[in-house]
Amino acid sequence: MKSYQLVAANAPLELVESDTPEPQGHEVLLRITACGVCHSDLHFWHGYYDLGDGNKMTLEDRNIELPFTMGHEPVGEVVALGPDAAGGVEVGKTYLIFPWLGCGDCARCNEGRENDCANSAPLGVRRPGGYADHVVIPDEKYLVDIEGVDPHYACTLACAGITSYSAIRKARDIAADDKLVIIGAGGVGLTGVGIAADYIANEKIVVDVDEEKLAAAREAGADHTINPLREDARATIAKLTDAGAGAVVDFVANTETASLGIDVLRRGGSYIAVGLYGGRIDIPTLALPTRDIALRGSYVGTLGEMHELMELVKAGKVDPIPVASRPMSEVTETLQDLEAGRITGRVVVVPEGA
Repeated sequence: MKSYQLVAANAPLELVESDTPEPQGHEVLLRITACGVCHSDLHFWHGYYDLGDGNKMTLEDRNIELPFTMGHEPVGEVVALGPDAAGGVEVGKTYLIFPWLGCGDCARCNEGRENDCANSAPLGVRRPGGYADHVVIPDEKYLVDIEGVDPHYACTLACAGITSYSAIRKARDIAADDKLVIIGAGGVGLTGVGIAADYIANEKIVVDVDEEKLAAAREAGADHTINPLREDARATIAKLTDAGAGAVVDFVANTETASLGIDVLRRGGSYIAVGLYGGRIDIPTLALPTRDIALRGSYVGTLGEMHELMELVKAGKVDPIPVASRPMSEVTETLQDLEAGRITGRVVVVPEGA
């Protein structure tokens, strides 16, 4: 099999040829037909996460060893089942692969929250991922039927989709008179705008510094858009809301956007951090009880939420975002374009011959 592996921080991904694995036990072998390129891959490519104030969390800190194969938004065709697989999936059929795998045998995994497993092992992070022509997954339960859905768009649902859906879902209980603020209209944020358009009836205010992305957000269902480089975002949100936003979903979550998101909450509002851009939150602890606000994170989503989202997509209740495809041999250039902000929507990479 062929895979594109991260061999050193900031280096081009390296094409590696190896034996195609044979599935064992309950495992399933799939031929990758496409894999989405996600902004979070940039953190792995650079070798660290930004913790703010000049602090970093490196791959070594997370016990992630190089080389490894990134790619956590794969769609693929089942080509072989392990001898103990139950046979609930069809050989020759194409599925979305749920990548957020846990250990499979802890309290969180047993309650269906593998994304919160203390020993999680996601594809493209701790297991070989989708920047390859084949991948092995530990159990067929991680395959999601995508019949009737564009396979390239389906790729984006494995991370951008499920991350957006789970985050927007956490904001769904805002009051009828509230407005929802969404910060960031990149690939994940734009997916969130599209989900919120049909999932939450309240008016949506989208904040971004890129006019092209704001235009895409308006097309996806934003009622109001704000460019902080051109206007005072705090003042504009104050004018658009009675006493502040009922919820803010921050798909950037750096120091500046977190400050904005928390500042514009009404009393009793919720700030939900989703993005991995890095930074720090500085807030007086007194503000939490006196303003009665909630601060929380949202990390990808559960397998159950993945199935819920797929049903919404199949029912036509989620507007697809723009998706372009490129040869997998251009994965490094795609990461560079993503980092430079040259991509609107999402890009998937396709193995040779797929």
